Amino acid sequence: MLMFLLAILPILFLVIALTGLKLPGHKACPLAMIITLIEALFIWKQSSIDVITGTLEGFVMAIWPICLVIIAAVFTYNLVVYTKNIEIIKNMLASVSTDKRILVLIIAWGFGAFMEGMAGFGTAVAIPAGILIGLGFEPLFAAMVCLVANTTPVAFGSIGVPEITAASIAGLSSYEIAIYTIFQTSIMSVLVPFMVIYMTGKSAGKKGTEAFKGIWIITLMAGLSFTVFQYITARFISPELPSILGSVVCMAIIIILTKFFKINNPDFNIKTEKNITNVDLKQAFIAWSPFIFVLLFLVFTSSLVPMINKPLASVKSSIVIYSGKDAVPYTFAWLSTPGVQIIVAAFIGGLVQKCPVSEIVCVFFKTIKQMSKTIITIMAVIATAKVMGYCGMIQVIADFIVNITGNFYPFVAPFLGSVGTFVTGSATSSSVLFTKLQHSAAIVLNMSPTWMVASNIIGSTAGKIISPQSIAVATAAAGIIGKESEILTGVIKYYIVFIIIYGLVTYFGIGLI
Repeated sequence: MLMFLLAILPILFLVIALTGLKLPGHKACPLAMIITLIEALFIWKQSSIDVITGTLEGFVMAIWPICLVIIAAVFTYNLVVYTKNIEIIKNMLASVSTDKRILVLIIAWGFGAFMEGMAGFGTAVAIPAGILIGLGFEPLFAAMVCLVANTTPVAFGSIGVPEITAASIAGLSSYEIAIYTIFQTSIMSVLVPFMVIYMTGKSAGKKGTEAFKGIWIITLMAGLSFTVFQYITARFISPELPSILGSVVCMAIIIILTKFFKINNPDFNIKTEKNITNVDLKQAFIAWSPFIFVLLFLVFTSSLVPMINKPLASVKSSIVIYSGKDAVPYTFAWLSTPGVQIIVAAFIGGLVQKCPVSEIVCVFFKTIKQMSKTIITIMAVIATAKVMGYCGMIQVIADFIVNITGNFYPFVAPFLGSVGTFVTGSATSSSVLFTKLQHSAAIVLNMSPTWMVASNIIGSTAGKIISPQSIAVATAAAGIIGKESEILTGVIKYYIVFIIIYGLVTYFGIGLI
């Protein structure tokens, strides 16, 4: 019990520091890292060189690729704002609907899911939040609603990497894991659109069900269409593509239903520029060009197009950073990482928008300066996660939970996955940390290993809501760095709903398969 409490101390400190003490992330996370380093040295008796190299590996991973891709996403948005093309984008979106609820469904839920499926690494929060703010949404709300929306799509983020990683570690079928993951997330995939609409109504001063007036069918279909096409994709096409294809269909259905139902509620209308009325195809392409090129680059350089992906992926360097037992080389993918693709695409988009190269470069470096505190936060978080993993603290937490829950373990299995994402900020990293444990626990308890491995993935989607790394991305994108405690306090109740429902689904569902 004592070792468990000591192992979980950095996590408890982070929660208390961000909520109770209301410390900003760039202060709370380095303090949590210091606590972790002291414990690793003096309680877990890890050698000083292993602690130093483990921390260094965390710093390196934070910079490349995580901070790189977040800087790239915010840079893309900043460039569109700088060239004033955000007003054209705002007008085009308003032509679909001026209703804030519909725009939140399309941008935070649908487009966010698409970005998560394509790139992950924070783009699904950074870019949609930036667009919402450009449309006139309050920054704190934009950050929180994108965090809540960026949940169930995370299970298939970055072209299905969490599933593929878990399958390779456990020696299971990625197709079966994908299908079980969709079964387990289906309730929440339907509920998340209702959550974001509720949040939109609350931000507009509406209580209870007032926010759903006139759009409950659209909200329901936003969740159902995403879930159904996720399943169809996983079952008949590929386990890598459910979030991508599900989000495309979802956005199309929302737009079609919006035109059919003619939503017009003045309580939720956004303000648009009156002097921008008709936008021709050329203007639209120029305005959206950075985002269009980002999507094209991500698609054509991904594993979906191996003839491009493989040569780019071969340009890499590997170096052993961590000095401890079972150390593996850390690989720098110089050309195939999403951050590089997004930066190059944004530069090309800026040139299409007739922005001089010198000004594009200036926007890029201003973005880095804007993100400095976020970079500190993420470096501290990833270093903490690395040291906790290497010295055995994560394993102590996991073993304790398994031992005290026994046959009720399936109920808390998703919680364990959420802990992995809370600490690391990544569903894939959570799979790396806990897939073997989930698989072993299932064997011991005579339960389905595939079902239990999937439960770790769904738990990791909930952990995304409250992960300091995700919150750091949200505050950076919204330009509200220092408001981390307000965001965590505002979204933690949604995390609790996720974990309870996921626990019930995992516990009762395992008896049905």
